[in-house]
Formats: sequence, C-alpha cells, structure tokens
Amino acid sequence: PEPGLALRFQRRFLAARPLRSLPWPELEQSLCIAPDSALLADILHKTILHPLCVKYPPSAKYRRCFLTELIKKLESTAAEPLDELYEALADVLKEEEESTHCYKNYLLPSGDCVSLCESTALISGGTTGLLTWEAALHLAQWALQNPGLFRDRTILELGSGIGFTGIAICKTCQPRTFIFSDCHPHVLRQLGENIQRNGFTPEPDVTWSTQTESQGQEVEGENCQNPKVIVAELDWGSVTEKQLLGLRADVVIAADVVYDPEIILALIGMLQKLSTCRADRKAPEVFIASTIRNPDTYQLFQAELDKAGIRWQMIPSHSSCSFLYDVQPDVTILQLFM
Repeated sequence: PEPGLALRFQRRFLAARPLRSLPWPELEQSLCIAPDSALLADILHKTILHPLCVKYPPSAKYRRCFLTELIKKLESTAAEPLDELYEALADVLKEEEESTHCYKNYLLPSGDCVSLCESTALISGGTTGLLTWEAALHLAQWALQNPGLFRDRTILELGSGIGFTGIAICKTCQPRTFIFSDCHPHVLRQLGENIQRNGFTPEPDVTWSTQTESQGQEVEGENCQNPKVIVAELDWGSVTEKQLLGLRADVVIAADVVYDPEIILALIGMLQKLSTCRADRKAPEVFIASTIRNPDTYQLFQAELDKAGIRWQMIPSHSSCSFLYDVQPDVTILQLFM
C-alpha cells in the first residue's frame, strides 16, 4: 500500500533526494480538494522539524528550496496561513554560509535508519567517493530483499565510498563480518566516521592482511545482530593474493565501480586474484551494481570479463518495492561466477 503523502515527503526529504522527485502534484491535488494547512503542518513536522533533520540536517540550500516550495503551495490555495512554515524558513535563512558537508538520512523498511555525512560537492578532494551514488541505493535495496545471502557470512565490499550499502546490510542482514574497503584516504576517514555514526565500531587497526585461519572460526557462535566491522585500505592494483585470502570473504559486493576503462582492468585483475587464491575454499559469490552512464564503458567491462574467463549474468531488478527512490532503469546488478 502507498504510504501517506506526508510520509512520502519525509522519506525523500530526509534522504535529500532531488526536490523534483517529491510528490508535489499529489500535494497540489490534496490542497485543491481540501485547502487545509493541517496537511502542510504534518509535512513540516515530518521533514524540517523531524528530530533526524534537526540532528543531521540536509544542506541549508536544500532545506531553503524545500520550504520555499511548500510556502508556494500553501499560498496558492485558500488554506489558512501557517506561521510555523515562515518561522522555519526564517531559521534556515539565518544559518551560516553553506558547509562543504551535509547529511542524508535513509529510512529503511525495517524502521531503522542510515545517517550519512556527505560532501556537498560532486567531486571533492580529488575523488567521487564522498557521496552516495544511485547504484549503491539499488544494491542495498536488492540486498535487503535477499538477506539470506549475507546472514552469518563474511562480506567484502569494494569501493565502499561513504558506506551506505554496507551500513544498510549490517543493520538488516546480520552478516558475521563486514569488510568495508576503499583506497582513498579522505574517503576512508569519512567512511569510518559514518560507520561509527550508525552505531558500529570498526575493529582497531587494519591488520586484515594477517588475519589467520583461526580468527575466522572463533566468532562462529556469536550473535550476528552485531557484526564484526572492518575498514580496510584496499588498492586493487597492489593487493596480494595472500592478503585477499586472509579476508576469507564469502560474498563480494561493489556499487558504481565500473565507470572508467583503467579502473575496469584493475578491478578484473583483482577479481582474478580473488578467484585463484581460494586454497580449499569455495570462490566467493560476487555481485556488482552499476549505473550505466556510458554504454561503451559498461560493454567494455562485460567484454573484459569474458576475456578473463569470468562468467556473468544479469540479476533481474525488483522495481516493485522501491523503498528509497524511484528506481532508475539504468542500474543493473551482475552476478559474476569465478
């Protein structure tokens, strides 16, 4: 069933989804039928005045544009004026200069929430890893529909960025161990902060490269409600087979890592190391979600997989249940067979 209008505003607003994707036409329709400022007050309390927004606010510019639009909708009807709305806008206008960071709060179907600090610039500190890309949302949504794949297993995420997918999986899918990885120092720092912001404590010091056989065993009986979380600096080019073997990953996931020919070759080289370093263990299951911005690059990825002898298949998308946003048709998930 379609959640109430105010809740749909809430879900999109707290995650700072593009303003045009909020259900404005439905709001206009409702106000036309019954010009009542109570609906707008409800939306205001579920968005701008919501405790999550107060604690982890989206950018001031985003909140300002949102309130301006809400006021426009109110003024275009015969509804009573709503002082709270104007007061909220005055408060936002009083805020300091735009910060380089803002927050996004993603409400999960479980009732839980992932709160992330993100960079307001698209490319920040020389990397695109400081914000949440569409494929990360899509991969998380798919993971939440397939929790059995992650439960009680060791998951390695490549190119974790600021951590959305991994934190969502840690909160809802009960993995035994979750290894977040990236190679950019800025990103790793932000990633560690976001993991802690969401109630997980990364293992001190990244001694992942020396993880021994026995370490994987002793957590067997522990409750997976609270997975062991590791943040690893992982450079696909220089990582060794021995280091990868030490991670003991059962499942490998990645989102939006196929956007550049050079990166594709490094990624495939690393996947080959992963598949050859298994000793007596089964090769990990690998899932890669991509937003297809450039079909040529994506086809190159598939061609290079074929060349490397890595079989792949496309996972059908479940567009029926989009808890976060309007699923974009150009996001696909490939399962690779090592």
